[in-house]
Amino acid sequence: MLKSTIFDTVFTSATLTGEEFLYATLCSILCGFLIALLYRIKNKPSKSFMITLVVLPAAVQMVIMLVNGNVGTGVAVAGAFSLVRFRSAPGKGQEMAVIFVDMAVGLATGMGYLGFAAIFAAVISILMLILDLTGFGGKNDSERVLKITVPENLDYEGKFDSVFEKYLSSWTIDEVKTTNMGSLYKITYGVKIRPDVSAKAMMDEIRTGNGNLEVSLSRPVTPREDL
Repeated sequence: MLKSTIFDTVFTSATLTGEEFLYATLCSILCGFLIALLYRIKNKPSKSFMITLVVLPAAVQMVIMLVNGNVGTGVAVAGAFSLVRFRSAPGKGQEMAVIFVDMAVGLATGMGYLGFAAIFAAVISILMLILDLTGFGGKNDSERVLKITVPENLDYEGKFDSVFEKYLSSWTIDEVKTTNMGSLYKITYGVKIRPDVSAKAMMDEIRTGNGNLEVSLSRPVTPREDL
């Protein structure tokens, strides 16, 4: 069983000492470094984002130490931060989550709860890594986008059903549009491929029914900025 002293604050008085400040800052940097390393295992963050993850807990910790219960200082700090404008493109939900984890660690170390900060950083970072490795919340791996080009005089409705029944577990028509000055139709299907079937064999059979025109099979793309 963990000792209760792990969860006690290291600040022994209202006046902050240099030793306490160094302990808190070192803990903040180590926690940020751990969060950044574990996040990088299954993601491809930029260099600037990695550096941000390392230094952000220490920056938040410093702000909390400076405020230290002083209402006037807190209002001044809030006003200063309100002047900041973030002009970069919106990030993924996971990037926002790891930023909040960094901030929570900085809040804990800024109040002297180094044990809380270290355990929280380790547990949440490992949890996020496990969820990434297991593909939690991801799309079904069998989902694909199938695009078939057919001549304008071909009745495509039901034309490929026999092929789909052989290779797919489900399919829907997501989009139909004309191309090549209206002489061709391009049909986009959302499909789920049956396990252990040959995508090449399916595409070959489709080509025999659409006059050997273009056929493409790809994974669905989720925009980066979607949460």
